[in-house]
Amino acid sequence: MSQRFHSIVQQLSASIIHNQMNRPIYEVSLILSNEQYLMQSLNNTQISFSSPHTCIHHEFVYQVMKHPQKQAVELDEQSLTYCELLYYVQILSLALLNEYQVFPGEVVCQCVERSLSMIIGLLSIEIIGGVYCPLSPENPEQRLQNLVEQTQARLILVHSLTNRIFKNVFITYDIDTAININSKTTNDDLYQLSNILITPDNISYIVFTSGSTGIPKAVQVRHRNLIAYMKSFAEMTTLKRSDNVIQMASCSFDNHFQETLGTLMIGAGLVMLHPHGNKDLTYLIHELMDKDVSFMDAVPSYLDMLCQHLEMQNANECLKKLRILCSGGDVLTNQIMSRIKKYVSTSSSSSSSSSSLDDCQLWNMYGQAEVTITTTYFQIGFDYDCDKQVMSIGKPLPNYHCAIIDEYFQFVAVNQEGELFIGGACIFAGYFGRDDLTAKVLVEINNDVFYRSGDIVQYDHESLLYFKSRKDHQVKLRGQRIELAEIEKCLMNASLLVSACTVIKWNEEHLVAYVQSSDIDEKQLREHCQSHLSPHMIPSLFIILDKLPLNANGKIDRKLLPPPKFSSPTMPSLGELDTPVNQVEKSVYDIWCQVLEHNGRHISTNTNFFTIGGHSRLFIELYHRYQTIFGFDSRTLSISPFLEQPTIQQHAKLLKTVTTDDIRREQWYTLHINQSMASFAQERIFLDEQFRLSNKHVFYNNFVALRVTEGVLSINRVLQALQLVLRKHEILRTSLVFHNDDGTLQQYVSDNHKTFTFLDQKTFESDNELQNTIYRTVINPDLFDLSSGRVFSCQILQQQKTTHESVHTNFLEKSDVLVLYFHHAAVDGTSIAILLNDFYNAYSNNMTVSLDEQSVKYIDYAVYERIMDMTLSRGFWYSQLERFNLKRALKLPVDRHRLPAVQRSGLASIAEISFDKELSMMFLNYASLHQITPFQLGLTAFYVFLFKLTHGETDLCIASVNANRYRSELENMIGMFVSTLPYCVQLNSHWSFDELVKYVREKCLSILEHSHYPLQHILTDFRLNQLDVPFLEIVFNFLPVSTNIDRYSISDVCLEQMPIEQSDEISQFDFSTMFLYNPTSDDHKLSCRFSCSHDLFDSTTVKTIAQRFQHLLSQSFLTNSIGMKTNLSTKSIKNLSLILPEEADEIYTLSLSRVGSVATEGMTIPFSYEKIL
Repeated sequence: MSQRFHSIVQQLSASIIHNQMNRPIYEVSLILSNEQYLMQSLNNTQISFSSPHTCIHHEFVYQVMKHPQKQAVELDEQSLTYCELLYYVQILSLALLNEYQVFPGEVVCQCVERSLSMIIGLLSIEIIGGVYCPLSPENPEQRLQNLVEQTQARLILVHSLTNRIFKNVFITYDIDTAININSKTTNDDLYQLSNILITPDNISYIVFTSGSTGIPKAVQVRHRNLIAYMKSFAEMTTLKRSDNVIQMASCSFDNHFQETLGTLMIGAGLVMLHPHGNKDLTYLIHELMDKDVSFMDAVPSYLDMLCQHLEMQNANECLKKLRILCSGGDVLTNQIMSRIKKYVSTSSSSSSSSSSLDDCQLWNMYGQAEVTITTTYFQIGFDYDCDKQVMSIGKPLPNYHCAIIDEYFQFVAVNQEGELFIGGACIFAGYFGRDDLTAKVLVEINNDVFYRSGDIVQYDHESLLYFKSRKDHQVKLRGQRIELAEIEKCLMNASLLVSACTVIKWNEEHLVAYVQSSDIDEKQLREHCQSHLSPHMIPSLFIILDKLPLNANGKIDRKLLPPPKFSSPTMPSLGELDTPVNQVEKSVYDIWCQVLEHNGRHISTNTNFFTIGGHSRLFIELYHRYQTIFGFDSRTLSISPFLEQPTIQQHAKLLKTVTTDDIRREQWYTLHINQSMASFAQERIFLDEQFRLSNKHVFYNNFVALRVTEGVLSINRVLQALQLVLRKHEILRTSLVFHNDDGTLQQYVSDNHKTFTFLDQKTFESDNELQNTIYRTVINPDLFDLSSGRVFSCQILQQQKTTHESVHTNFLEKSDVLVLYFHHAAVDGTSIAILLNDFYNAYSNNMTVSLDEQSVKYIDYAVYERIMDMTLSRGFWYSQLERFNLKRALKLPVDRHRLPAVQRSGLASIAEISFDKELSMMFLNYASLHQITPFQLGLTAFYVFLFKLTHGETDLCIASVNANRYRSELENMIGMFVSTLPYCVQLNSHWSFDELVKYVREKCLSILEHSHYPLQHILTDFRLNQLDVPFLEIVFNFLPVSTNIDRYSISDVCLEQMPIEQSDEISQFDFSTMFLYNPTSDDHKLSCRFSCSHDLFDSTTVKTIAQRFQHLLSQSFLTNSIGMKTNLSTKSIKNLSLILPEEADEIYTLSLSRVGSVATEGMTIPFSYEKIL
């Protein structure tokens, strides 16, 4: 600062000496002498390129002569060598000369989709001296016709996909037809082409940019401009003949010329994408890998989206072949660059300042069409710190010059902001037909012509430039340059009823139009814009106001405009909306709501995606969500039909074509195999036991103890019956083996039934000894061996006789016990009844049991579930869970922090509550009246309880189980089928209990249709680790107690199932709640058991939690003290309380004693109550 002040004093002194006191003060400069050298070094860019070629087509033909058989361009399976490409170019060029007499300098428009024809047409126009004007088929027909009229072109090149656009309006010429008809050339023809007089100053192409006057501006670029640019660009980026360049940009974007003409001018390979191919990220990634693409240029928002897709697909290697990656057209943020770095090739030591030759070069490019694509470059090294450094736009390319000038047309000092002026070899020739606009942007500085960019920049002590802002209202949206005035003029022309309007850019993603009108609707405005503007220029939202706010000067005050509300714009009434009518439409509807962030807003299924805030980037995201959820690739169904049919109904119809019939319709047959992958349920149990649960306890050893109450059982017949059961149900003798080489869990059927025998036979004197013997056996970690197929065991325990009696070794008599042990990986709850039933039948029927060798076995089921189409179910679960943060744990009132798995004790804190007859009946009557299951009602109550227990958390994710026997073949099969699934809800605290019940019922019914979708798939889809998923630690279950499972009869023998009391309770989960429903009980039909990890909860805490739950149910279903029942249809769930009656009394008493100390009352309430309130 002191140096600048000293410089000013010196300048003022010099003015006095030289009698220049009338000099304007703005001419006094802050620039120091060393900063003048900085600016000089910034512009020290002169490089001489020796090239005898003067025009673009000369450069191309030179490459043909050097390597005629090198591949020039390819698109999917099509390709042309340089020689072949020149041949077709010459054919079309001669047709343009002879049939349409195109002359040098004449504008020839071309409107074709991405294709080889696009390149042939482009080069043909260049080679005959025409001015190439690209028209994007994505633009509306009216706009295309307006652009053609603006260029005064009399001929438009088209092909089969676009010839319908201009029929009967302009003269069109089909490129493909021309090539097929005119297949021969002569020496005279070639002589005719070589005699066309074209100079470097001839205009090569024009490209339209948005116009500040409301009319698009046609930028004219000379042959010498593009040649000079490509020489400079290739010099800096080292782009060379051996590279393969992916053609990303739309033909109406100036980068299109670099990727097409530029690539062919240096002799590199051009890789084209099929129509809309740049919107299909899966297809793009395939092309990048398959075609060995080494150069790519894309706008930052596109690269960001590509990196997100790579992350979702876990495709870490797909960009590794890139040698050069450029990004420009918009601001490249450090966040985006940080993502990109993860996927491109880097040297092994990323901290090294020097990069490897194999490293991908990362370039941040800045430029405008008026200065031939790119002006400045900044190479981003792999030592660039994305967290600390500010992204620069770099320095000028070779033979480019920059000047930073303030509003008084004075050069600025270091770190001062000013407008960027650009000079050099690549300045455009002017705007077509608009000399007035050209004069405004081309200015002379020190006898050189500079382009006035309108961008505000600054430079630092290293001569690096930094973009700051725009001088006017021009904006960039997803890399596209937009003059808002062009949109505003379009809106003013929409109707005489529009008296004023303005357009703003909102949140980097949307254009919002504010229209002053008394009688016009959004539909009219949108339709008018759609027919006159490019898709990227159509506002996402139209806000119609009676009066736009004005400032003191009578101009629209943008700061006072009401903020847009994308969640609730003007929409038809619900009665006018078409709602989803099937599951596919519902899935598509949910995906739309997520992509458009319209959760809570109703969208009609016949609404156009692009009329409700959708744009091209969001559409790409939408398409790839379809691919992920419905499981198809672009070869099956490309993005094009989705673009052409952009409504929910139409998308659902398209998606139905890639789904197969319902899995239940396919017949299953036995596969006669004895080895396969384990089932998903077996995998889950295995992983839990090996990794998630404490190794101090066994969790999946189960048993059934059957006591003889009458009659005598033959021990030998029992053994034979059990051997027969094992023969029938192979799963009871199936081993599970984990293979380290490929990380798979395999199952193998053994012949253990042939050698099956009892565990050691024991006697007991008392029930306590009996209980202890069974308990010790069931907690023995060596009871089972999954790797050898020992998953089922049986033990005989006999009552010790008196001294006068002896124990019968061949019979089970009264009070003796038969214990069946089994591992949960082989037997679930439903299987127990099947197992006992087959055992009883085998014993009673002289060792005969149904042994159908053609029936489907459990091992067959494990194969079928892995090959069946789960596309719809995947879509369902994705739509159900995407909005939730599945890694967030609920804030339960724990006493201790959660320990790592290896440190957990596995012990449980248990609390059980029984509901009295009145509460049980009110609960069950409510379920019957509202046509819901007791499970659904219990789950609803549990959600309300969690909502209150977590102090109002509304996003609640828990786990529950489903029997998962979804096919008739599985009904009588022993095995592990149970699926553990996430039950996630988003509550509204204002809902009544009745409203929540309806919501939970619909949620449960929808889950039931997709309960077969494995938990592993869900976790993989959302990139979660089964060993640490919070929602799997909070479990709800509702278990009906069967009326006939406790007592059994075999011939004349009566057996009774006996419970076993465990001395040490264990817990698989952090917080588990189980309802027990016994319909045969007269008093306590319902009870509830809370089993919580003792590592987190004290026993007293769990007991209090259980009491609070019981109190919540009492509030919900019982009448109060004055005989009034809670109105569950109106009372909000937030008004239900967990404060126990005795706590309420204590708080009331405490508050009365503190009436005189209101200011400190809250501080004296005990902490336990404070948590509840």
